[in-house]
Amino acid sequence: MSQLNDRRAGRAAMMLGVGTVWAFCFSSTLPGPAAVGAQQAAGDTSEFITKVVGAAAQGAVAACVAAVLSAFTEPIVNRLLVERCTVSQAINSVKLQDCLKFFLTTFPTNMLKFPIFEVINMMLAFTSLSGSLRGIINGALFCTIMLPVTNYRFRKSMNLPIEPALLYQAYPPTLLRDIVYGWARGIFGGLLYKLMPGLATSFVGKAFLFGLTVTIACILSSPFNEWRGFWLQQPGKKLPMSQFFKPERYVRSTGVGATIMGISLMVGALLVPAAETLFGYFMANRIVGLVTLVAICLGYSKLIK
Repeated sequence: MSQLNDRRAGRAAMMLGVGTVWAFCFSSTLPGPAAVGAQQAAGDTSEFITKVVGAAAQGAVAACVAAVLSAFTEPIVNRLLVERCTVSQAINSVKLQDCLKFFLTTFPTNMLKFPIFEVINMMLAFTSLSGSLRGIINGALFCTIMLPVTNYRFRKSMNLPIEPALLYQAYPPTLLRDIVYGWARGIFGGLLYKLMPGLATSFVGKAFLFGLTVTIACILSSPFNEWRGFWLQQPGKKLPMSQFFKPERYVRSTGVGATIMGISLMVGALLVPAAETLFGYFMANRIVGLVTLVAICLGYSKLIK
């Protein structure tokens, strides 16, 4: 019975993801990145709306790329964080089929999280606030709005039952983590560009600096992330504070988690332009796009059986 429910949930998630992509990328009423870039806003209001919609479109493309990467990395990182196991134990506890099934979670949730983050970021860019203050506000708003999605995704990655009462679990540490992360992104994003201007002039260099910024932000916000991990432990497997916060476990969890996050987002930044080009082609050739999408869905459904 549980397998039947899992399959139904998987099909529903896939249909949601396909519908989201189709509505977002192929609808003539919502402009994609290329169309948004071509529009010339007449006034401040239209420019604001255009840039916000463009940021949402760019966030959606990045979400597709990151969903694939997250499906394979997130289950490992979450086990390191909460179960305090070694890297080899975390890798061995995750099966390939689990990662493929987890993509049914990362894809639709990313299609919510990434555009919302980019829209908040773009809206704050029109204010006179400093980069660090914008990062703090962005982190606070994003956490408060998206924590149920974040916790749903966490529980799916750990193969835990979904309980609505727990979707706002660990709000204080997650809020502080996202605030510090947003602040660090705002500070070090600009600082690294100034310190390494040579890298900032190339596409690959910018992606590297972005990944490095993310890694630094993850490390600086890691105390609150570790607190979140302690909060999210299962009652029957909960470690005492003295055991959970051992220095070597903290270094392993934070070091591996921050490195994986930085590399994943750097690779995602490198792949986004190619994904945008591909999506642009499918927008211009909708029949080809639809056939390709159906073929991918059918092939994927066979892989996860």
